[in-house]
Amino acid sequence: MERREFLKAGIATGVAAMAGKGLANESKSARIRPFELDEVTIGALQDGMHSGSQTCESITQMYLDRIHEIDQSGPTLRAVIEVNPDAMDIARRLDEERKSGKVRGPMHGIPVLLKDNIETGDKMKTTAGSLCLDDNIPVHDSFIAARLRAAGAVILGKTNLSEWANFRSTRSTSGWSGRGGLVKNPYALDRNTSGSSSGSGAAASANLCAVAVGSETDGSIVSPSNNCGLVGIKPTLGLVSRTGILPLSHSQDTAGPMTRTVRDAAILLTVLAGADKADFASKGYKGVADYTKFLDPHGLKGARIGIARKFFGFNDRVETIMHDVIAMMKEMGAIIVDPADLPTHGKYDDSELEVLLYDFKHDINAYLAARNLRAKTLKDLIRMNEEMKDREMPFFGQELFIQAQAKGPLTDKKYRDALAKNHKMSRDEGIDFVMKKFKLDAIFAPTGGPAWTTDLINADHFTGGSSTPAAVAGYPAITVPAGMVHGLPVGATFFGSAWSEPKLIKLAYAFEQATKVRKAPEFLATAKLD
Repeated sequence: MERREFLKAGIATGVAAMAGKGLANESKSARIRPFELDEVTIGALQDGMHSGSQTCESITQMYLDRIHEIDQSGPTLRAVIEVNPDAMDIARRLDEERKSGKVRGPMHGIPVLLKDNIETGDKMKTTAGSLCLDDNIPVHDSFIAARLRAAGAVILGKTNLSEWANFRSTRSTSGWSGRGGLVKNPYALDRNTSGSSSGSGAAASANLCAVAVGSETDGSIVSPSNNCGLVGIKPTLGLVSRTGILPLSHSQDTAGPMTRTVRDAAILLTVLAGADKADFASKGYKGVADYTKFLDPHGLKGARIGIARKFFGFNDRVETIMHDVIAMMKEMGAIIVDPADLPTHGKYDDSELEVLLYDFKHDINAYLAARNLRAKTLKDLIRMNEEMKDREMPFFGQELFIQAQAKGPLTDKKYRDALAKNHKMSRDEGIDFVMKKFKLDAIFAPTGGPAWTTDLINADHFTGGSSTPAAVAGYPAITVPAGMVHGLPVGATFFGSAWSEPKLIKLAYAFEQATKVRKAPEFLATAKLD
């Protein structure tokens, strides 16, 4: 066996087995029938519709049936918070267009699920998982929902999430919302999906849709993608419009693709990306017309990859996988610069939270003021949560809401200083500094550890992650499946300077093609421990 094949095999099988027999629990929580669309790609769906073996209507119906079978019953993933009652009508209209010779592009007839903080001008609600916004039925599409419709996508429904994008409590459990309940990880049902795009992660991984859209402030695309064995792209701030998306922080928020392959992520990003005059972050927009042009299986050859070692060391099994994939990249011709650490690592966690608290109060008040809802302000949300505490706060409180409410306007010196510190530390003295110093094409790090056991009493227990520098800088990051630990996926992240999505997609695609470690989930009751 050649070294490259040996490494590939090692990555695919994960790390050495734990000692002792009888630790495994491989019994499935429910009998899951084989699904015709398991692991299907956008390209394969298009081929089926083009040949006539499938239609948009038949594909949409299969996904709706699958949602009913394993999301609403069976293992009850609770990844989908609401299905679109118009989905089948949309599918039929798109089939008629195809029959007449009109195909809008690669997304024509492709069912997609959107996170429940992305507005759609139809019969569905947009609530961020909160019962406080149960009356929010938007009359207009968000910018990205409109782009998806124009591209011919079928908006299949909305996904559950960590309520309020995981920004209500300091002791929250990722994947839980008052409206949707707890999202389960399809690899092991007692494990966490991470957040806040937990439903989008579980749904895409469990093949409840062709592709999904999530959103991120810090880690909310890449972390659930890590836990659910997906490709996730957190774009440059301003590449994807935030108009019509429930906000957390205008300084860091962005939507992005969550898919099973890099190719599908590139196709979806091409549709989502676009300059929007209503979003100030679009100023200086530097998107490209087609991100699939950068899918190069030889993309690692000659690329300079810096290893951010300070993000390593939190899990021995993850460490082994990272060692193997770094060796793989060398075999593929990459030039590895190791270490290539950010000198400001961990030095702006306090100022990041400060900015998010100020931003949230300002942004959510502006969002609510522009809509005719019961809640008019953040103060109203705090009161309503207290009034519904048996349903909204049975497991954790709203400490972050209360802290945000105590903040002043964005003109406060404390806010301006914190924001300036964030940008200086994450950009000038962080990512940009390292990229220039070592002449890098990207920085590489483990995305996170394997999914932890969900604990509604003691809250989340993250073991490690690398999302913060790109999130605070507003720079792009892409995570790709890298290996398995006891049947649980872990990912690797490439991140870089602003507007470097083409380069990151090129690297991620070559990485994916060399490793191909994504495995469909088995819906086990718990992780494989033998």
